[in-house]
Amino acid sequence: MGLKSKLFAVLLGVACTVILGMFLLMQWSFDRGFLRYVHTVEKQRLAALALVLEQRWVEWGDWEVLRGNRMLWRQVLRDSLVADPVVADPELEVPSRNGMPMPRMGEGHFLRRLVLLDEQRRPVHTVTDMDEARDFLPLTLGGDVIGYLGLVPQRHLSSMHQLEFAQEQRRSFFIIALLVAAGAALLALPLAATLLRRVRALTDATHQLAAGNYDVRVNEGARDELGRLAQDFNRLAQTLENNEIARRQWIADISHELRTPLAVLRGEIEAMQDGVRRTDSAAIESLHGEAMRLHRLVDDLYQLSLADLGALSYRKQSLDPVTVLAEAVAEFRPALDRARIRVDNRAHPIVGGMVSADRERLYQLYANLLANVLKYTDPGGRLEIDAACEDGCMILDLQDSAPGVPQEALPRLFDRLYRVEHSRSRATGGAGLGLSICRAIVGAHGGTIEAYPSRLGGVWIRILFPLENKS
Repeated sequence: MGLKSKLFAVLLGVACTVILGMFLLMQWSFDRGFLRYVHTVEKQRLAALALVLEQRWVEWGDWEVLRGNRMLWRQVLRDSLVADPVVADPELEVPSRNGMPMPRMGEGHFLRRLVLLDEQRRPVHTVTDMDEARDFLPLTLGGDVIGYLGLVPQRHLSSMHQLEFAQEQRRSFFIIALLVAAGAALLALPLAATLLRRVRALTDATHQLAAGNYDVRVNEGARDELGRLAQDFNRLAQTLENNEIARRQWIADISHELRTPLAVLRGEIEAMQDGVRRTDSAAIESLHGEAMRLHRLVDDLYQLSLADLGALSYRKQSLDPVTVLAEAVAEFRPALDRARIRVDNRAHPIVGGMVSADRERLYQLYANLLANVLKYTDPGGRLEIDAACEDGCMILDLQDSAPGVPQEALPRLFDRLYRVEHSRSRATGGAGLGLSICRAIVGAHGGTIEAYPSRLGGVWIRILFPLENKS
């Protein structure tokens, strides 16, 4: 069975169960209600018969004339119905045959349940189960009790007309139940189809997504569970599409970055092979430079791949990041002096400014940032370094001078292989992986790194490390 058939069967099964329960409940309620109605009519009939018996007792003077006289009993019963036509039962209105009265239908059954006792409660007219008789009415004359009239209650419907009426009602209930079940089936089928139409759309879209079609989207529709599932599916598809675009761009960028040093190496080697270029120390130095550039690129890629896999090793300890930064600045100061970049390091150790970090990774982070300053800051520029502790974080600020970065390019500075062409271009070296590695290192320490426009005209790098919890 498909999902549509299963859903249809469930909806129809629930509807039929409810209908069956209602049918049985209505049938039980009808039988009980109709039996109560019969009891009410018989009590009224009993009261009318009591009035006739009181009148006849005046004529008879006692109850002996009624003992064993069923014909007289029937006559008295007829007289009671004539005296009070409100309680007359149509089933008793049977015409006579050949002028002789016929026993009326239902009369015998009613008569067989009557109990008459004299004033001393001795039986005058009895039945087999007279002990079950109830609703005894006292028969009085001039204030004196002359007897008691009772009736054995009817436990179930017995007369032909009662049974026929009850059977007709059962048929009506059954037909109504069938019609309702048919209506439920007609409603369940389109409802199941409507629900499954959205599920089928999600299923088809999932198949396309699994086949690599990441631009597939589904209509979210109503704000229900299926609507939320459709929203999640669209977000998943968008994420996969973005990742696929990033993957393709990543492969293209890597191929481009690797092609440049390889092309240079190949050209210079072929030139030496053809005798166009002499194989001297300068040529070998040039080849070594291109090989080192290729080595740095591969090493950066390896570092990033380890960061993505969470395989970069970190040996964290309690340390002051400002101290590590001072060590890196001291290492780069000769190169910065040669580039005529003045360093104003105002970052000093702060009491309570300890973080849990890996010293080697922090040094790598600062080295990448200082190398960027060397590559992209114009000669005669400046670098200002500040440190502070706020809101449970160690804040490090590095601001360099011109050239700057366009505002729209700042959020992408930490993307892999991203470089701002123009002032900060490939011509100054680098593959655009240094800041990506910086972001990976800061993230591994639970911190953040962001770029802003610097008031000196260049780029402002702000790093936040969570302070070590001493509690």
